[in-house]
Amino acid sequence: MSLPRIVSRDEWLAAREELLAKEKEATRARDALNAERRMLPMVRVEKEYVFEGPDGEASLLDLFEGRRQLIVGHFMFDPAWEDGCPSCSAGADEVSDGLLRHLHVRDTSFAHVSRAPIGKIEAYKAKKGWTFPWYSSYGSDFNYDFGVTLDESVVPPVYNYRAVGMEGNQSVETPGMSIFLRDGDDVFHTYSNYARGAEMTGGSYYFLDLTALGRQEKWEEPKGRAISERGARPDFSE
Repeated sequence: MSLPRIVSRDEWLAAREELLAKEKEATRARDALNAERRMLPMVRVEKEYVFEGPDGEASLLDLFEGRRQLIVGHFMFDPAWEDGCPSCSAGADEVSDGLLRHLHVRDTSFAHVSRAPIGKIEAYKAKKGWTFPWYSSYGSDFNYDFGVTLDESVVPPVYNYRAVGMEGNQSVETPGMSIFLRDGDDVFHTYSNYARGAEMTGGSYYFLDLTALGRQEKWEEPKGRAISERGARPDFSE
């Protein structure tokens, strides 16, 4: 693996400023994309899905835990497997208690859902030391309806919004993430992403940017902080 070139400080600064211009362009493009995502229409979830959690049966509404929004990570865990997907596990390792608290402050819950029976999920969760909510969709249509379990004997396979050709009578688990919004007791599907788009990295703001309500943030000066004599706070928005 080659290392970066060694240059003078002035050369480095010129290159850094050139890259900064491109970074700002990418940031503005992502901001525009996030705004467009928030304006996506939504679909009422009509089907009554039944999940199994550590405390028994739960509905999709229950997974909100009383909050306005719900982020579901579709964790790949086939009922025949003894352990969950290694790639999904790497992402799950980064779902900390702090991340969940930050989402909860924004009225947003997070949970993983897998097809494996709850006993296997609980055993694997304990082995990994995870604390986030994780439910089993075993026996329900949830994974099929949201395009993460592909089985042409159940439904024509479509992944990442494209038809998928499959050989024989096989069932395939795939990664994804789905976002839901609650209005009273009515639940709406607002967004799903798959493949590389479903990589769970980037902290709470990354997750919130996928939701219909976004980051819901306002800047507040820290308590006790004096205003600088040089004037107002700089614009950090870019």
